[in-house]
Amino acid sequence: MGREIHYEVFRRVGAKGGWTLHEVVSGRETAITMAQELMAADKATGVKVVKETYNDDTGDFLTLKIFEDGLNQVKIAPAQEDAPHALPCFQPSDLYSYHARATIARLLSEFLARCKITVTELLHRADMLEKLEATGTLYQHAIQKIAVAQAHSTNIPVQQIVKSLNELATKAINRVYRDQRNGAFPNPGPEHMTPLAIKLCANPDSSYLFNGALAHYLKDARGWDDKVRRLLLLLDHAPAEEAPRALLLSAVDAIIAEILAGSAALHDLLGPSENLGHALNKLVTLFLGKTEEGAKAGLASLAGHFARDGLPESRTAVAQRIIAEFKSNKRLNPEFMVEELKALRAIANRIVLGIGRYLSHEDLIAAFTLRSKRLVTQEALGHYIAEAAPDDKLERILFVEDNIIGAENKRQLASYIAPVLNAAAFEAHFANPKQPLLQRLQRLAQLQARVRRSGFVMETREEVCARLDMLATAAAVRGRLFESIDARAGGPVEKAQTLLKLATGGMLTEGLLAARAREMILGYLARPGFLSGYMASHAAPGQTPDNEKLMTELMETLEKAGITAETGLKSIAA
Repeated sequence: MGREIHYEVFRRVGAKGGWTLHEVVSGRETAITMAQELMAADKATGVKVVKETYNDDTGDFLTLKIFEDGLNQVKIAPAQEDAPHALPCFQPSDLYSYHARATIARLLSEFLARCKITVTELLHRADMLEKLEATGTLYQHAIQKIAVAQAHSTNIPVQQIVKSLNELATKAINRVYRDQRNGAFPNPGPEHMTPLAIKLCANPDSSYLFNGALAHYLKDARGWDDKVRRLLLLLDHAPAEEAPRALLLSAVDAIIAEILAGSAALHDLLGPSENLGHALNKLVTLFLGKTEEGAKAGLASLAGHFARDGLPESRTAVAQRIIAEFKSNKRLNPEFMVEELKALRAIANRIVLGIGRYLSHEDLIAAFTLRSKRLVTQEALGHYIAEAAPDDKLERILFVEDNIIGAENKRQLASYIAPVLNAAAFEAHFANPKQPLLQRLQRLAQLQARVRRSGFVMETREEVCARLDMLATAAAVRGRLFESIDARAGGPVEKAQTLLKLATGGMLTEGLLAARAREMILGYLARPGFLSGYMASHAAPGQTPDNEKLMTELMETLEKAGITAETGLKSIAA
């Protein structure tokens, strides 16, 4: 496509005159110069240059306006004649700034991914600029998007901004064409880049010229990983002198950062992933300066530089990508909520190790909080707990709470607990006599312990714990738990030990149920002969019991059951 190209120069005479073809030429600069001369000589009130590219596949010409000027092209009110300039860039060199390159990368992301080039390469390669112009509307749409965005903050008409941007872009493109034709961009091998940096470091246009050389050095790279590998190879032979070394390092770092900021390039470097969680784990691994088994050569070398705290701009690009992915709507694991939460927790535990000058704690917390917010919606959480058993519904809510952050998110999550606890199915589940009583009590105690460890506000924790204790107490009353223990054959020692096992074995909820158990334990301790019976029951056959040791063990057991040593000693009867 696009092997035959010519340029048509049109002119307009008079305020209402139409366009007439003035000349057809084969050279771009010749056509633009001709149009400018027509305006300078007052032979036209408006001129434009149109690039015509013949498409061999379709047999059609692709038309693209590359230059326009005219006295009556855009009508401007007198009050706006001296309005402040609305452009983000004022001269061609501004297009090479960080923010300008980021904007170009966003607007031309598909083109850059398709051609496997970075913005820096595009801005320094005449063949790629030619290809961009040949795409037709893509180039103009990019300019129009910027113009519309700028017009929102100014009174200047969109048409005027489009005109100014076209002029600016045309100057920048013509500069690259001219410098390419004049041999300003050398095409050195890797061994020549250090001498070139030393030669150019004193030149006012050193960055522009050196990046042009880098763009041509990368021209024959086989994919993104090969580009990274070629760039990092230059760092192994960077000059020792400060100025040329800074020139080389900053240029290499900037291009690698552009590669890492692109979705297509990053996907190619990291390789295929099962889901976003898997891909983010790879990205975090790279950010921490580590590599996974089987990593490509360029990626492995890049991780080594990160481990040595090199390439700050590239590492910042990875950090920004991690934050951006966390803020995105895409699920880490769209199929399973449990795996989603586990992946979130695992990534959080790893990424905190990289908090520092490249990744702020505040940005990380904000990203995790936003992702947590998307997990406590009715759609996500409702689907997760819908088919679970009554007790498992609460268990799953507590699992979510343990893996999200943000006070507001936890408050929102807490609102799902009351409907679960107050549902008839939940109460019936723990009142079911077909299940062993102790099994039901243990489950309620486990759930209560999880709630007490949770990050819900105190009021919520107390309400949930009280509800669980009420259900446990009701179950114990219906099952005559304490009555059956008291009615057993045996003395106070055996009965107290039975209750102590329940209290210390996580079988009783804190509240009314545990208080009832402690009350009965103290009652058994106070019965005559308890202490002597306790010592005798723990003595080995034929040996004198170690009373001091046994007493210490009893006090420790009482402490675990929630009875202080002082209270226990006062209650024990000899």
